[in-house]
Amino acid sequence: MSEPYTSYVVSRLRAWIIAVRPATLPISAAPVLLGTALALYDKKFAPVPALVALCCALLLQVVSNLVNDVYDFRRGADTRERLGPPRAVASGILAQSQVERAAWYVAGTAFIMGQYLVWIGGWQILALGILALVIAWAYTGSPVALAYRGLGEVCAFVFFGIVPVCGTYYVQTHTWSFTVLCASIAPGLWAASVLLVNNIRDISTDTAAGKGTLAVRIGDKRARYLYCMLVGGALGISGVCALMYYSWIVLLSAGMIVPWGVAICRALMRAHGRDLNRVLVCTVGLGVMHSVLLSVAIVGQGLANRL
Repeated sequence: MSEPYTSYVVSRLRAWIIAVRPATLPISAAPVLLGTALALYDKKFAPVPALVALCCALLLQVVSNLVNDVYDFRRGADTRERLGPPRAVASGILAQSQVERAAWYVAGTAFIMGQYLVWIGGWQILALGILALVIAWAYTGSPVALAYRGLGEVCAFVFFGIVPVCGTYYVQTHTWSFTVLCASIAPGLWAASVLLVNNIRDISTDTAAGKGTLAVRIGDKRARYLYCMLVGGALGISGVCALMYYSWIVLLSAGMIVPWGVAICRALMRAHGRDLNRVLVCTVGLGVMHSVLLSVAIVGQGLANRL
């Protein structure tokens, strides 16, 4: 087991902010917003289920962050050579037991809140909720450690795209839709691209720690090309959604993002080391912006259809 590489004094609030990583939360909120927009389009918006779904999505993200903080430290992936933001346990500002206990508390809170969604949505929602909690732990915490087997981006695609968008839509409408499934692909691809940037940045330290991320497995150059494919796919799916909704408004929302998508891909191809942190932040921002614009466009098209 690793030892904290340093220990410095910060406020209790600051320590928990580092552990929770609030900057990652918008990427969890975006698919819930999109699922709600799709429900609004179909005139089946239900505010309470939408709000509870948002809270559960954010809590699950926090659980994943806390578990990751503990187990990446235990496995030796977080060291003083790390190029990303500091981690609470690895830097010695919080004890492993504190962060692990907090993860259990947050997971319990998410499970309790989720029972309302189970009540209105049935066993399917219970199954999805339990699976999401298991994956949040299994990502780095289980013996399987999905992130160490190159499956991180797949998990991000499913649980930050398909599951929250379709799940949020379902608890409001009690129906499934191929169109909703199609729309859920975009935030999933953005989430996968965010994780891929993170893993490209950490290739050297992850390789030393035996963390076999997708970027480690396919190499730096291929990982960068894959990132551009993910971004292009996320933008391209908006065009498919535009065809499904027969909407120039949805198509325009994709067109507005394309120049930034091209720019961020070019930035990634040139960036190395800590410069990749800036690309990471921009990827989060662009992904969230795309989901917001897509949501607004879908709601706008729904309102236009009623006029």
